[in-house]
Amino acid sequence: QVQLVESGGGLVQPGGSLRLSCAASGSIFSINAMGWYRQAPGKERELVAAITSGGSTNYADSVKGRFTISRDNAKNTVYLQMNRLKPEDTAVYYCNADRIVTEPLRQRYYEVWGQGTLVTVSS
Repeated sequence: QVQLVESGGGLVQPGGSLRLSCAASGSIFSINAMGWYRQAPGKERELVAAITSGGSTNYADSVKGRFTISRDNAKNTVYLQMNRLKPEDTAVYYCNADRIVTEPLRQRYYEVWGQGTLVTVSS
């Protein structure tokens, strides 16, 4: 079995910064693309940023220039550095991996989600 565990959410003032982390647990052989999504109250879940296993990234227009996604493949961890936060960034942030392969049987898990971490931007 595999799990994604997020951390780093919290309350921050507008203009502030937060860094989210998401670590995959289990006997991991490989992880394909990983991403961060968010869901604000009354809104649909949306993609914030994604990164391939090779390091290619893409971002939602609303966060370009403010957020940076990165990953440490050795630690099976993905990060989201969020700068110049705005009240409209307030949401529950979810980590996603589109495919995880585990040892020793090379079992594949698709669309694995973390439990979410709340980010609140408010003065």
